[in-house]
Amino acid sequence: MPSPPSSDHAVLEAAVADLRAIQDAAWPPQVPKTVEYPIEDRTVVGYLRHWATRRPDTVAIDFYGRRITYAEFDDLSDRFAGWLLEQGATAGDRVGVHLANCPQFHIAMLGILKIGGVHVPINPLFREHELIYELNDAGVEILLTQDAFAPMVESVRRDTPLRHVAVTSLSDLLPPVPSVPPPFPVADPATTDWAEIMESPRAEPVATDPDALAVLNYTGGTTGMPKGCEHTQWHMVYTAATATVAGGRRVGETPPVVLGFLPIFWIAGEDFGILYPLLNGGTVVLLTRWDPEAAVTLIERCRVTSMVGTVDNYVELMGLPGFADRDLSTLDNAMAVSFVLKLDPAIRARWRDATGHVLREASYGMTETHTADTITLGFHTGDFDLLSEPVFCGLPVPGTDILVVDEAGVPVPMGESGEIIVRSPSLLTGYYRKPEATAEALRGGWLWTGDIGKLDDRGALHYLARNKEMIKTNGMSVFPSEVEALLLLHPAIQCAAVVPKPDSARGQVPFAFVQLLPDHNVSSDELREWAAQNMAGYKVPTVEVLDTLPMTATGKVRKADLFTLAEEYK
Repeated sequence: MPSPPSSDHAVLEAAVADLRAIQDAAWPPQVPKTVEYPIEDRTVVGYLRHWATRRPDTVAIDFYGRRITYAEFDDLSDRFAGWLLEQGATAGDRVGVHLANCPQFHIAMLGILKIGGVHVPINPLFREHELIYELNDAGVEILLTQDAFAPMVESVRRDTPLRHVAVTSLSDLLPPVPSVPPPFPVADPATTDWAEIMESPRAEPVATDPDALAVLNYTGGTTGMPKGCEHTQWHMVYTAATATVAGGRRVGETPPVVLGFLPIFWIAGEDFGILYPLLNGGTVVLLTRWDPEAAVTLIERCRVTSMVGTVDNYVELMGLPGFADRDLSTLDNAMAVSFVLKLDPAIRARWRDATGHVLREASYGMTETHTADTITLGFHTGDFDLLSEPVFCGLPVPGTDILVVDEAGVPVPMGESGEIIVRSPSLLTGYYRKPEATAEALRGGWLWTGDIGKLDDRGALHYLARNKEMIKTNGMSVFPSEVEALLLLHPAIQCAAVVPKPDSARGQVPFAFVQLLPDHNVSSDELREWAAQNMAGYKVPTVEVLDTLPMTATGKVRKADLFTLAEEYK
């Protein structure tokens, strides 16, 4: 699809200028309006080397008590880079990292970047056909995999470009006495390749291009196979820097201690579990997976300052026996992601009473933008952010512009819904080897997200739905997020997901799948009757109660499954 003509460009620029003036007036006083970078280097590698020199003894990664300093992180990633060179890897080669959360992921990623290679994080929950697809699509020839996944990798290897596979274990960097119990067995280090990799000579430093392809972050959707989003080291630096500013800090000024348990193969996990602490010369306290007891212990012991988790994670923490007596006073940057449970004033009040700090929504974002596109800090007074129409996403971070447009690409008035488009220094360069998809998504320097949203009178973004999920009933727009929020007001419902269902009379109707709270028993018919009493008639969904909603590896409801399931109901 061609770029908009110059007249359209002028219209968008005029809308941006007007919007920036409104957003400036609403800007939270605790959030810097500009980003100041402590070094001139625009690469992630440059920041690692900077902190390895300036703060060599600062702990970069704490993995169940194994503390890796910045000096050691720099050394180990140099050795991984040296090993890659011994395997014949060169700049531009795609190298796969197929691991659950562990320090080897960080070390491999930085080693790949140090030779100018392309890091390809691969979902550790993939099954055979998914693994074959991604290895072929990215053209991965060298792979670091986990011992638990090695048999599957070997079973598909002949159907992929792989020419070298190395194996590590989660326990290869585990200390003799872990700080909290790890959720995995200890493997014999003699059965993995990690020790041999770390014996490789350190690669000599080479200059890397901040604007060259550095990472392929794969993104899925409701339909179709995943696409590789092309990102650069500068994209990563900008994202981590603006995420820092969005938390009310300046880069490198106050090194954070981050509790990292989101999967780091996922771009949000990469942002907050790797890039954000690294850019700031801080520490990530890394967990292989979520464990509420381990989390609260480490928050206390390591004096954790930052955490990103689902609302469910925070509710689990508050439900721990004796939680009221735990010390979480350092955790002043707690951010929630509303996937299943939604952040509401009651949950926020419980968290504030327990910790003395505000729990807020994390950010709007997507893999194509490298996530972390908006600021929610400063909008919690009177629960303004939670009581406004769901979902409140806040103002764009410095350097990013967000507009809401109609089908012709013309900005709509504030308060009206339309497609969200984003312009940012961290936009994907393109979809890897998919020029048609790239041309459709990137037009005139803007990403057409396919998301539906609106801007309020402060210029803040509100997310309403994915375009594919928006429901048209007799010409009326029904936004799933709104129906879900209303259903969650029912005292028996724990979580809800709404999808469109084809209807011969009305085009589409909303279909809700709900999961009940434990020890609650209410029928689908009763829930529909309640819905009819609590929302406009055209929004009232058909309701089906499920034991559990289908979830992805990254904690999202698998709506693709629900689309299919809804069509099966008569």
